[in-house]
Amino acid sequence: MAEFSEEIKSKFPNERVKAMLNIKFTANYLDNIGSSFLKPFNISEQQYNILRILRGAKKAITVKTIKERMVQKSPNSTRLMDKLCDKGLIDRMRCENDRRVVYVEINDKGLALLNKINIEEMDTGISTISNEDAKLLNDLLDKFRENDFKSS
Repeated sequence: MAEFSEEIKSKFPNERVKAMLNIKFTANYLDNIGSSFLKPFNISEQQYNILRILRGAKKAITVKTIKERMVQKSPNSTRLMDKLCDKGLIDRMRCENDRRVVYVEINDKGLALLNKINIEEMDTGISTISNEDAKLLNDLLDKFRENDFKSS
């Protein structure tokens, strides 16, 4: 793969703008790898993320909590959960005290599916960097989000 500006045949006013667009470009690249990896399991990256969250919770949690924990925030997370429910991978229950609150938990079929997916195999998208470089990248990305989208 070529250097970013060569690959998209573009110039940038400065390195920060180039970095921001490179992050978006690379995120799309990694999304494509994830989608291809999960295709045989008939789930999307967002659906995998929901299942992973539910497995980690070890108990039923609210839809609101799932939305807060998602890596890729999605306005249609309710629809994603509908699809997981239709596939028999999760169970939903209404709160008896407040009918507006819905609890969700992963079931045995969902856990079995997650056990088939070895997410470490998907690391081919980032296997070209060392653990030290990955740590540096994580630190830089965390630093980027420190501003919480406030203009500088």
